[in-house]
Amino acid sequence: MKMANEPVPVIRRNRPGTKAKDWCNWEDESFEEMDSTLAVQQFIQQAIRKDYTNVEEILTPPEGQDEGVWKYEHLRQFCMELNGLAVKLQMECNPETCTQMTATEQWIFLCAAHKTPKECPAIDYTRHTLDGAACLLNSNKYFPSRVSIKDSSVAKLGSVCRRVYRIFSHAYFHHRAMFDVYENETYLCRRFTLFVTKYNLMSKDNLIVPIVEDQQILEGESDA
Repeated sequence: MKMANEPVPVIRRNRPGTKAKDWCNWEDESFEEMDSTLAVQQFIQQAIRKDYTNVEEILTPPEGQDEGVWKYEHLRQFCMELNGLAVKLQMECNPETCTQMTATEQWIFLCAAHKTPKECPAIDYTRHTLDGAACLLNSNKYFPSRVSIKDSSVAKLGSVCRRVYRIFSHAYFHHRAMFDVYENETYLCRRFTLFVTKYNLMSKDNLIVPIVEDQQILEGESDA
């Protein structure tokens, strides 16, 4: 028998048949209350749902959070969300129109999914890269735990970042309208760019999508 003043537990689970407007529609939870090995992932996803445009807040870790785990969980989240962009790209990015994984004329990327890296159609490169990232990030050999990660495994995150960033760059330079729609819905490239810059996971010379600069220009114009 329940007491009259006993609080009703919040079940944070999407039941079968949940409507889109009710998806993940529950009260926020503090990080200290997240009693789970998946707490960091839950915390990141909660911040995204709260305001996906507030990338600074999303990238700010809870006090005392292990940096290696924080970077790992963010990269997992980026790859999951990039699958959404990959699905959209399939509508117009095909082996006949995009025979190579390119960004500007200066950049042609080789696919590392083969025994010897070689050229791939852009959409195949995208699929191979996301599949490879998923295999690595879910590897029990390198990432057996979600609460503690060895430095040698954390060191592998930079190469994953460089490869998945190429999906952004191809979409930006070759499928700009589609890129803009998805970016406005998610702020994903903006968040990724700030993430790899904050943690020095990529050289700034390789960050060829001018997403942050464009935002700064727009903000400057609005202030004027």
